Amino acid sequence: MQTGEDKTKLMKKIVKTIAMMAVGGMMLVACQTSTSVDCCPKKADASIVVVYENDVHCGVDGYARMAGLRDMIADTAYTLTVSNGDYFQGGPVGALSKGGYIIDIMNSVGYDAVTLGNHEFDYKTPRLLELMQQFNAPVLCTNFVELPSGKRIYAASAVKKLGKKKVGLVGVVTPTTLYTEEYAFYDEQGNQLYSLCEKETYQLVQKAVNGIRKKVDYVIVLAHLGEDANDTGVDSHGLVRATNGIDAVLDGHTHSVIPQDIVMNKDGKPVYVSQTGTKFANVGKLVIRPDGKMSTELVKMEDIPYLDRNVRMATDSIMTVLSAQTSRPICQNDVDLKILDAEGKQQVRYAETNVGDLVADSYRIITGADFAMTNGGGIRVDLPKGQLTYGDLITLMPFENHICMVDITGAQLKNLLEDCTKHTPVEFGDFPQVSGIKFTIDKRRTEGDRITDLVILNKTGNYEPVVMDRTYNLATIDYCVTGGGFVGKLKHNRVSKPNIMVYNECLIKYVTENLKGHIGSEYAAPQGRIKIVEK
Repeated sequence: MQTGEDKTKLMKKIVKTIAMMAVGGMMLVACQTSTSVDCCPKKADASIVVVYENDVHCGVDGYARMAGLRDMIADTAYTLTVSNGDYFQGGPVGALSKGGYIIDIMNSVGYDAVTLGNHEFDYKTPRLLELMQQFNAPVLCTNFVELPSGKRIYAASAVKKLGKKKVGLVGVVTPTTLYTEEYAFYDEQGNQLYSLCEKETYQLVQKAVNGIRKKVDYVIVLAHLGEDANDTGVDSHGLVRATNGIDAVLDGHTHSVIPQDIVMNKDGKPVYVSQTGTKFANVGKLVIRPDGKMSTELVKMEDIPYLDRNVRMATDSIMTVLSAQTSRPICQNDVDLKILDAEGKQQVRYAETNVGDLVADSYRIITGADFAMTNGGGIRVDLPKGQLTYGDLITLMPFENHICMVDITGAQLKNLLEDCTKHTPVEFGDFPQVSGIKFTIDKRRTEGDRITDLVILNKTGNYEPVVMDRTYNLATIDYCVTGGGFVGKLKHNRVSKPNIMVYNECLIKYVTENLKGHIGSEYAAPQGRIKIVEK
């Protein structure tokens, strides 16, 4: 008799075989090419088009269209296909295979190079290294090194020859990953095994550029840095201003939609910066004409009429296998569970939400903790009214986080809330969604003294003031305990119960057992746990 594990292994083997067949099939279909195959003759001085994406986050339906667009361009121009990071995480196809299915799909596309995003580290570094060994393209990252040797894990750059021209590619990932995915860089004893060279990031990119600049005609940086200011001081525009020799930065991380920015480098020369958004809303095109003139543009996914049938074969086969798990009904939902506000901002990252209340309630009630908190950034999508499936709830909470219980004093809690809400109303991934406590964020008060009216639910079902020197037990996720979330405030707190269950399984247990398979009107709106008083 086959065990569940045996069946899983068999399914993975079948999927990988189909995906490999799809890759091989690309060479047999007229004008359905991978980037390494020219099936239609081109002039030696034809244009070069770099097709790029970023922050796909398991939006697998877009791969076949992106490859189709690339294939059509390849009829008359030289092409490169690249990714600027965050492909492994964001939906069931990534979560249930720990990135394995994504590698199969990307291999069917035929990428020329990729860099790493912060979410490539979500399944921890050993899994990242294992996955990348299966990838059929160079992985470029100049600032990911092992300690104490300082040896780079992946190549800093690669050179691609296209007709008479050579294009140099350099990869870099945001050093904020060292804090947001901190658990991936340390062993269980707290020893740091890897670094992202926060203070040297710009210099390392410049060194990589210098190493290939004289060998190539153009240098393009595949970046996962983003345009937003952050505590490391490293972003894509800052990179351009601090360096020279770069022609374009294809960026990611902040999910920005940037058809084309022009930023001056340290020598006062223009550099193109572009980013495609997220979830394959757009595909990017960097065009280098025979005369050397460059431009970037975004093509809306909905406007791409082409499909690469071999990539579609790979994605369809994987999604068919996945459907057996994800289509299982879990509950009936009577309300719109929202992470976004009316303007499309992620409310879950700056204020209380009804879905945040639901998730935090599941932690508290299933574990029996005094109260519960989760980081808003760990809750990923809106869910509509109607029947919700296993796949829906995995998409809502796609990470491999585990529920745990932590000891925390009232004073530590107040301090944590101060730090995690100080950016409000600016979106911040560590903004807490809570259960069993209530508080006010009073923006009229000075920073560090803005949390007021902090109360906790007692055993009689009433709220009472939090006692500063009393120790409470908090239910949260290990991501927030190991330094990745809640600005590292819980790193040194005692974990009384580790690894209780996976966080999405906790939610499933709550809605099926405690709510009897029915999310009702009690979650129609935020329940008033977090009050915000503006200036």
